[in-house]
Amino acid sequence: MPKRILQGVVVSAKQDKTVVVSVERQVMHPVYKKIVKKSKKFAAHDENNQFKEGDQVSIIESKPYSKTKSWTVLTNNENA
Repeated sequence: MPKRILQGVVVSAKQDKTVVVSVERQVMHPVYKKIVKKSKKFAAHDENNQFKEGDQVSIIESKPYSKTKSWTVLTNNENA
């Protein structure tokens, strides 16, 4: 089974070797049929502490590093 890759924005880089990435998606409301934005935060592993708040990044599923951290930062999306 392929690993999921998500794109989002770093919202917190205060922890050591960890960044919190907010991933936003658009879904249609079941009753009102309007497009609604939903977001979810993921804790991702950043080995070299190279990403800071506001960076656009891609994250990929990985082995669990801790109770809440099972994603790894893949790349920095400068042009996205």
